[in-house]
Amino acid sequence: MKKVYFITGSQDLYGEEVLLQVAEDSKVIASYLNDRIDGVEIEYCSTVRDEASCVEACARATNDKDCIAVITWMHTFSPAKMWIKGLQFLKKPLLHFHTQANEKLPYDSIDMDFMNLNQTAHGGREYGFIASRLGVKREVIVGYYQHEDVIEKIKKFIDVARAVDFSKNLKVAMFGSNMREVAVTDGDRVESQIKYGWNVNYYGIGDLVALVNAVTEEELDAKMAEYASLYIMNTDNIDAVKEQAKYEIALDKFMQAGGFGAYTDTFQDLHGLRQLPGLATQRMMGKGYGFGAEGDYKTSALGAIFWEMAKGRCGSTGFMEDYTYDFTKGDEVVLGAHMLEVSPDFASTQPKVEVHPLGIGGKEAPARLVFDGVDGDGVAVCMVDMGNRFRLICAKIELVKQPKEMPKLPVARIMWKLKPDHATGAAAWIYAGGAHHTVVSTALTVEDVRLFAKLTDTEIVVIDEHTDLGKLQSELEMLDLLAKLK
Repeated sequence: MKKVYFITGSQDLYGEEVLLQVAEDSKVIASYLNDRIDGVEIEYCSTVRDEASCVEACARATNDKDCIAVITWMHTFSPAKMWIKGLQFLKKPLLHFHTQANEKLPYDSIDMDFMNLNQTAHGGREYGFIASRLGVKREVIVGYYQHEDVIEKIKKFIDVARAVDFSKNLKVAMFGSNMREVAVTDGDRVESQIKYGWNVNYYGIGDLVALVNAVTEEELDAKMAEYASLYIMNTDNIDAVKEQAKYEIALDKFMQAGGFGAYTDTFQDLHGLRQLPGLATQRMMGKGYGFGAEGDYKTSALGAIFWEMAKGRCGSTGFMEDYTYDFTKGDEVVLGAHMLEVSPDFASTQPKVEVHPLGIGGKEAPARLVFDGVDGDGVAVCMVDMGNRFRLICAKIELVKQPKEMPKLPVARIMWKLKPDHATGAAAWIYAGGAHHTVVSTALTVEDVRLFAKLTDTEIVVIDEHTDLGKLQSELEMLDLLAKLK
């Protein structure tokens, strides 16, 4: 199980009796959080009292492959110069927890001994200064450790920290390269690995074709039975469905054998395949694999990372594309879809398996899942390569039910409204250089994406109900200037 280290700051000034109490209080808090936060073990690491113990604790966290984050708490006053080397050594996401062992002040009995022991208000500011002076990217959460809203904030930090850890070990397989002449889906794969840990490499489509051709009848029958149990079979072209079943089986084998968490393909490189993977890719996304169409490795990686971040939460997460608009005045809406690849995670109705011509790519009509999408608040996020840095663009959106049936559109789809309004939201996205491929999630929030950006030192542009185009353009100009000065 992954771990989060709980490190407490103090010093030798107060004597062993105080330090014993500090350690005991720290164990109580770590244990309390551990009982209420699933998926990780929150482990009291140590009470640090000098530079050597700070370095030892931070080095231990950095070198422990199972440690995904560190929580620090200043129980007493902890002189911050002793933290400098340790924080410089620390390479894990950091949460500064500004809490206390006591919720309320003991007004009748409070004395200087109590004051010296319980100095979060004092010590936390000293520690916060040195973290700011060092430029340490961290989250700060303030509040009593037993309050539910505080625990929820810690849970969200841990979700993002887990996603950062996942990112550092992510492998992405590119079947083919990005779509010819398309700019925004391209990017610096070497820099992606340096900055985020993404190991992105090209694999010939023939590697997948060989696995497709090796699928056994027993494997195929089992997969088709699975489809029949989950979906409405709304086609007589069972052969086309079986072809997609072979693709899913082959993709599963390829991804598991190589330890991949995400992949791309392109309709311009399908030599040896009869169809573009449609149903197969939808199913793979439904299992948590990241996907990017037309060689879009950045969106593929984000899809896998955000799926990991959203584990245990209610909502849907997956690859999406802004496809077309309804420009009805005052009721504008975006129709999001793709040629085939929309995750069944977004299905609000039981998906139907259908087979229709694709109209692009020159291959056989592919099988796909067709369904209407969910509604609710969400985010649409993309990553673009600005040449000298990566930029995340995160827009708040409201997913809505489609207003009318679309009987001649045989693809899965979702629809959403932009904030603060359609014209401003779309223009802001374009000014920021936003891509047409995104990861849409109703499980994650702007705050989650913003924290991921902070912990990975990634530039972020947020589009929400407060967006003003004039201010946004000034912000973008400032970001460009700052990037040139670095």
